[in-house]
Amino acid sequence: MTLEGKNVVLGVTGGIAAYTACELTSRLRMAGAQVYVVMTKNACQFVAPLTFETLSNHPVVTDTFARPSTWEVEHIALAKRADVFVIAPATANILAKMAHGIADDMLSTTVLATRAPVLVAPAMNTGMWENVATRENVKTLSAWGVRFIGPEGGFLACGDTGAGRMSEPKQIFDAIVETLLPRQDMQGLKVVVTAGPTVEKIDPVRYISNRSSGKMGYAIAEAAAKRGADVTLVTGPTRLEIPWGAKAVSIQSTQDLLEAMITHCPQADIVIQAAAPADFTPAVVADQKIKKQGDGDLVLTLRQTPDVAAHVGKMKRSGQTLVGFAAETNDVLQNAEGKLTKKNLDMIVANDVTAPGAGFDVDTNIVTFVTRNGMETLPCLPKKQVADELLDRIMKLRKGN
Repeated sequence: MTLEGKNVVLGVTGGIAAYTACELTSRLRMAGAQVYVVMTKNACQFVAPLTFETLSNHPVVTDTFARPSTWEVEHIALAKRADVFVIAPATANILAKMAHGIADDMLSTTVLATRAPVLVAPAMNTGMWENVATRENVKTLSAWGVRFIGPEGGFLACGDTGAGRMSEPKQIFDAIVETLLPRQDMQGLKVVVTAGPTVEKIDPVRYISNRSSGKMGYAIAEAAAKRGADVTLVTGPTRLEIPWGAKAVSIQSTQDLLEAMITHCPQADIVIQAAAPADFTPAVVADQKIKKQGDGDLVLTLRQTPDVAAHVGKMKRSGQTLVGFAAETNDVLQNAEGKLTKKNLDMIVANDVTAPGAGFDVDTNIVTFVTRNGMETLPCLPKKQVADELLDRIMKLRKGN
């Protein structure tokens, strides 16, 4: 793998994580990329520009009005030169500027002018990351195609513990490589991915649901889009950002999911059902909030929801690849094998949700790929890596390997 001939513009903003951008610069240079660093005034309080100049072998730009060594409008020249524009660390301040088109220093001016893909690796206090203003800015930038890498959870420099720590340089480097040298082995394929839970109404304020976060399905949709697929993500309620390049179809109930699949599956080449639809729904939904009635218990009568995977299996057409998920708590592989045949699947991804690292709302998973030809278990891996491993095996299945 080489990045020879690729130009990376790296924006560095003011935060303690600025020092890790030095390692990122070094990785990019060792891979053959040309790195042009733009630092904010506050970033220079954490790392001297000379450090980045030494690592990149290029002058560091810090001042919009500094006289350039060659006659060119420097922020425009950098914006045009970039094959990818990366900001790491990205503070809440730069995200706000980007989301509102503010260009009041060299970095904000240059990123506003670029037409290159933009990647940002946020780093900030947990409260700042979770603030509604930042969340709205992230939502806006994501909708415009800006790709976010992290942030991660953990112990922060301010002493807090939570989301806000910048992703490791290796993760950011990998994202840059994916952007500059994307695999396009799924071009021309239509892929439907389901993700997240469903919710079954009891009354106007209560519902039955489950603990699915949607992270696995969203990772699959993101990976397929990066590899050139035309991706439709059918998603239950989650707190996740829609992956760049995927078209989202929002659903609430299992019946909604079934109707969405009836609409979108016939055109799909690959259907990956990672959602966690409810198995039961209230037989009667109350029109008004159900009140307590003395000391008596409330008895809910539940009926089974439609078996969406089985219905999709009955709709399966020639040349279509169907993949299911089996989140189990016991007899994992036996249950998965039974579903493989019963639901007319080509592959089922089985996991024990009680196993550490494989449960709900975590960033890792431990899965076993089950096909009619055998089983393959992977170690505990990040869900994004599991997604690519799954797509690799789906493509092999389609080639008959």
